[in-house]
Amino acid sequence: MSARAGFHALLRLLHSLENASLVILLSITIFLAVLQILLRNVFETGLPWADTLLRILVLWLGLAGAMIASREQRHIRIDILSRYLDPAINRLISRFLSVVAAIVCGIIAWYSVPFVKMEFEDGLMAFAGVPVWIAEAIIPFAFIVMTLRYIGNAIFPAEAPAD
Repeated sequence: MSARAGFHALLRLLHSLENASLVILLSITIFLAVLQILLRNVFETGLPWADTLLRILVLWLGLAGAMIASREQRHIRIDILSRYLDPAINRLISRFLSVVAAIVCGIIAWYSVPFVKMEFEDGLMAFAGVPVWIAEAIIPFAFIVMTLRYIGNAIFPAEAPAD
């Protein structure tokens, strides 16, 4: 197997892991939310840590979804002009916007690392003995991944997905 084929196999594996993570996170979120509703409405009780976990799962879902959207170039766009401009100009604009997105994601990643480190040093717990920093660790990770993807899109632009 060539190095290029090995690299593509690794990318496929990582993409599968991302997709599986999103499905698992969404399944847990739905299950926990339904369970919480049933426990409250039927048994007038609930899991005391479930609401906090659900908020954290929503954060993780949003950032996992953002990573996948950046991978598939399905992030939010306002592209009125792209329908009227020459394809060569569109490619240039797309590269420029990928650089801008990489810079923004890089800044967020850069500043989120000390934020998570501060939470680690504080030693606060989110729920059920889980430290807050673990719940927030997705922030720098996701933005580093998105930064790298946008840099890749700027250097090696792919065709934008058809709408």
